Amino acid sequence: MTNHEIWQSVLAELELSISKASFVTWFKNTDIISLQDGQVLICVPNQFQLNWIKQKYNSIIVKALERITGKPIKKMEYKINNIKNIPAITTAEPTNENNLTIESNQETPAPKPAPATEPQYNNCGGFNLNPKYTFEHFVVGKGSELAYAASQAVVNKPGEAYNPLFIYGGVGLGKTHLMQAIGNELAKQRPGINVMYVSAERFSNDFITSIKDGTAKDFQNRYRHIDLLLIDDIQFIAGKDRSQESFFYTFNELHQANKQVVLTSDRPPKAIPALEDRLKSRFEWGMIVDVAMPDFETRVAILQKKCSEKSYNLSEKIIQMVAASIQTNIRELEGTLNKIIAFHQLKNMEPTEESVKSLIASVEASSMRQSLTPQKLLETIAEFYNIQINDILGKNREKKLSLPRQVIMYLMREDLKMSYPAIGEELGGRDHTTAMHAHTKIRNDIENDMKLRQEVELIKQRLYVNNV
Repeated sequence: MTNHEIWQSVLAELELSISKASFVTWFKNTDIISLQDGQVLICVPNQFQLNWIKQKYNSIIVKALERITGKPIKKMEYKINNIKNIPAITTAEPTNENNLTIESNQETPAPKPAPATEPQYNNCGGFNLNPKYTFEHFVVGKGSELAYAASQAVVNKPGEAYNPLFIYGGVGLGKTHLMQAIGNELAKQRPGINVMYVSAERFSNDFITSIKDGTAKDFQNRYRHIDLLLIDDIQFIAGKDRSQESFFYTFNELHQANKQVVLTSDRPPKAIPALEDRLKSRFEWGMIVDVAMPDFETRVAILQKKCSEKSYNLSEKIIQMVAASIQTNIRELEGTLNKIIAFHQLKNMEPTEESVKSLIASVEASSMRQSLTPQKLLETIAEFYNIQINDILGKNREKKLSLPRQVIMYLMREDLKMSYPAIGEELGGRDHTTAMHAHTKIRNDIENDMKLRQEVELIKQRLYVNNV
């Protein structure tokens, strides 16, 4: 067997033992350069990929090589050498398997050199960044380790490593924290750096104001002559044609000048309705990585860290009880902790399991179920799928409307505990059998359809965002 054939055999084994997302991301454009006397040299496209493969997959690569060659492997080395002629890995598009999804595009066009001179627009003086959002304050868990590593890679090589970096995930899972940590760290390392952090809604409002006031040039100077652009919740730019066009040109100018762009969203680019294809394409130039809901161990670590920061003592048993009860997102977890601390300090009493359990129950009752109504459900899903409520209630059977209707019926049954006739009546006077069919269909589909399961989870998170 040639070295290349040996490596293809290794990849075939790896594909069976790790998730598709990880396989496609980390092993695309890799190969064996040399294999002699038990010493192996593997080429990888970039430093970040090298570090990750060496740290996470070195041992299983060694075992696979030993099985295939029948000889012991004495030494493994890795070298950055992007070989373009390696046959493409023909694996299905990665899905959010094992709470991880990374998508990358190898056809990134070569950045154009920055212009010799450019107008100076200094956005120093805080950058609208929260000083608490740093890497040191971020608790890394299984669902966020890749996003954390990619964010640090951007800090090490802004404009080069991954541009843009696109972080997506549900409400309150740490997307904004990581994004602002990039800004805070670069501001610390590079005094005088121009950083802009805004929400997509703020970008759109600034653009509209510039049109109204005739200050388009000022708008361009503000957004296009900076070193680091951080845009939160980019999904809210969808459907706003002129704002999308303005952002398209803003992105192009920054990218061509090797300036770093970081974006967050509640879903990956391909799943954002009414987002222009040319923007989806550009968002896929760099790295797309998700932040998943924290597991139990991560939630415990977050609570421990927050208690330490606040110099407040909670027993391990109480911390574990809170972590087991609050599973929706990190923001809710921290909010619940704040309420526990405030309540017991006000009462001048030590927290007990009973007092904390009672408080958690009251928080859940007040912030979740009691606030959910059929109208809120309709509004949330209409916004999520970028459709009109009247269209949902109407008779049009287009696919883009039938799925949102079925999801609404499913959630009305599951979360509002409404009867099937009541659901049908709420949805424009439909027959109760329609509601029964919709509930059964969505309940079955989410078991096998990862994309639909993610959508339903995101909708639930929006519904239950509390005010803690």
